[in-house]
Amino acid sequence: MLFTELQLIEPILTALKTEGYTTPTPIQEQAIPHILQGKDILGCAQTGTGKTAAFAIPIIQLLHNSANRGNQKPAIRSLILTPTRELAIQIAESFANYGAKTQLRYTVIFGGVNQHSQVQALKQGVDVLIATPGRLLDLMQQNIIHLHTIEYFVLDEADRMLDMGFIHDIKKVLVKLPVRRQSLFFSATMPPTIVQLAHSILRNPVSVEVTPVSSTVDTIRQELYYVDKENKRHLLKYILQDKSIERALVFTRTKHGADKLVKDLQKSNITAQAIHGNKSQNARQSALQNFKTKTTRILVATDIAARGIDIDELSHVINYELPNIPESYVHRIGRTGRAGASGIAIAFSDAEEKEYVRDIQKLIGKSIPVNSDHDYPLVNTVVTPAAKPNANSNQRFRSNNQRYKR
Repeated sequence: MLFTELQLIEPILTALKTEGYTTPTPIQEQAIPHILQGKDILGCAQTGTGKTAAFAIPIIQLLHNSANRGNQKPAIRSLILTPTRELAIQIAESFANYGAKTQLRYTVIFGGVNQHSQVQALKQGVDVLIATPGRLLDLMQQNIIHLHTIEYFVLDEADRMLDMGFIHDIKKVLVKLPVRRQSLFFSATMPPTIVQLAHSILRNPVSVEVTPVSSTVDTIRQELYYVDKENKRHLLKYILQDKSIERALVFTRTKHGADKLVKDLQKSNITAQAIHGNKSQNARQSALQNFKTKTTRILVATDIAARGIDIDELSHVINYELPNIPESYVHRIGRTGRAGASGIAIAFSDAEEKEYVRDIQKLIGKSIPVNSDHDYPLVNTVVTPAAKPNANSNQRFRSNNQRYKR
């Protein structure tokens, strides 16, 4: 199927053509027609499958077709609620790109920066507001934002919202929304708490699920390295000797750990920057931009900061420290292998993290092939992987990793 077959208006088709988009992803193909028909959506799709366009494109069309053609200042008709600043900014960019040929106005608000410029944009009038919960509630309490004109509400990355403790903020927003509205609910995973929240928001929703819950993209090649904790930094630099790795997104569990790793990499003349919640908004955006333009080779991130990272052709994601929540592993490696592209996800596990490996493999329903072809094996304990890949799989991954040898 092509975008031209989804009964989209010419301004959107022209904008999509400018962006180089011709074929919708599965979630776009399934969700867009239902949204255009005015139905609520319960969408479960892994990160990197095109969720933003799946809701942005039809909302732009619906708003454009019923836009006020006079000179009246536009009211906020669509609210997109998302967990992080980075993700909010990228959603706003998507709305601007897909709606470039329309007269709709978009703005994004988030905390961590002075509210003045955001308030000024709101006073000019906007059709679509993309917001993080904290700043949205703050401006609502100041009577700067009112939600009684909302027609289209999107709750994006719902599972991450709950992980970050936003459930009470979400409920405060929901009670201010009009009863008559179209609601779109998207989440990468659907545990019972998410399903319960969805039922409180949606009315007779159409379910759209394009990949099994918590599955990993088939185009991502996963590798597991067992290594002592104190040798992880040496193993990382050993792997990064491969000059074909132009960029790698590296995950740590803590902000302090991210900063410490960046300093160590920089001492070895490897360009690296950290992105996490303690960084200023300007510092985070600068680090992200440098990574996109390949000025910075390594971006070290924590889970919360990385949820909004959308980088084309990102070949490698490295779990320097494994998450204690297995679903987070799926989110992390979903930064690569996006939109059908291939990618490599490398995981380091020390003795204490072997339990996390078992939980992850249980969740994704497959074993992660172990790569033992390196100089920093785990020696402080006996390695007993949850499940051993077959001999052919071992041989294939050994041959694929000859480049890591000195």
